Amino acid sequence: MNLFLDSFWRAGAYCLHPRVILLSFLPLLLMAGVAWALGYFYWDPAMDWVRSLLESSAVFNHVWDWLESIGAGKLKVVAGPLIIIFAVTPIIVVVSLLVVAIMMSPALVSLVATNRFPLLERKHGGSFLFGLAWSLGSTVLAIIALIVSTPLWLVPPLILVLPPLIWGWLTYRVMAFDTLVDHASKEERREIFRRHRGWLLGIGVLTGYLGAAPSLVWASGVLFASMFVILVPVAIWIYTLVFSFSALWFAHYGLSALHALRSGRAATPDAALMATPINPPLRAQVVPIIPGGAD
Repeated sequence: MNLFLDSFWRAGAYCLHPRVILLSFLPLLLMAGVAWALGYFYWDPAMDWVRSLLESSAVFNHVWDWLESIGAGKLKVVAGPLIIIFAVTPIIVVVSLLVVAIMMSPALVSLVATNRFPLLERKHGGSFLFGLAWSLGSTVLAIIALIVSTPLWLVPPLILVLPPLIWGWLTYRVMAFDTLVDHASKEERREIFRRHRGWLLGIGVLTGYLGAAPSLVWASGVLFASMFVILVPVAIWIYTLVFSFSALWFAHYGLSALHALRSGRAATPDAALMATPINPPLRAQVVPIIPGGAD
């Protein structure tokens, strides 16, 4: 419990680190750059395609007639741009967040290791391909669990328990592995997972609940289209901060557990040596030589 709480407050304090704050703005910069590039090269063709699609649709023609009847015919002018924005923004957001996740996790783990455990040996207990397979396999298992458990969501309390529990398990599997992949050996990683599985799962579940906060801002941006451009970047920034906090929490906990594990192993031989009686060496018999005592 002490390690759990200690890692929690340390992760919160590290979120105020200038490097972490700068990294939290990285997805916004990526999203702005990708959006500008897509708009520069593909905005006009996309607008022509959407406009032709709307004009050829009988359903949309009825919608436009109804909007004009209630005095909202001007919405037809902004419908095309809004459709393109609503369709493209989620893709840009997901790609940006994936890139940031790949870039941020090693940087945050390195920050914690450098500041707190500079002498901790890196044993590189996993390769990039193994880590990718681990993450993909865990994601597939989590998706299967979500699909299988969907009927249980109809029971009111379970919908608040099962999805966060499944995503918490996925977060624990992926982030704990990313934290230990460079510093721990394969055996050490398995031992830490065995000893601390409950606490690591708890970190994953709690950060999973924290991850729901940006979704509320995102939903507000969808409901209030006029504030979409403002609320969506805010949601992305909050999500990145939550991700940073999660990665830092796992980093502090995982590296502290690894340090304690190695310290315990290092002390074991000395302790065993101290507990084992040592036979005193045979003493050579010393015959005093007395001057003039022997004829």
